[in-house]
Amino acid sequence: MDIIFIRELRIQTIIGVYAWEREAPRTLLIDLDLGTDIGPAASSDQLDHTLDYAKVAQRITECAAQWNYQLVETLGERIAELVLREFGVCWLRLCLRKPGAIPDAREVGILIERGKPL
Repeated sequence: MDIIFIRELRIQTIIGVYAWEREAPRTLLIDLDLGTDIGPAASSDQLDHTLDYAKVAQRITECAAQWNYQLVETLGERIAELVLREFGVCWLRLCLRKPGAIPDAREVGILIERGKPL
């Protein structure tokens, strides 16, 4: 299996349980590892033969701006479902981080894996 990755994708969304968290969008960070076969693209040198990570990032950014969840767990699951459904990857690992969520930590978040490796 080959992996295409995206690191520290910054998204803006309303997220949080507390009223003060829901007053304005906040920045979250996403790391994605996307399982795919890059062989066809490596052979052809054509973008349409591979996973277009710019489109993946754009789609996640657009959807996150519209979504309104309380938990990072819910947001992470929705992003995973979106990527698996719309981009045909067989497997993904998603790390979703929420900086400044608690005073004595740089960030909190979740790490999930979905799908089956090649």
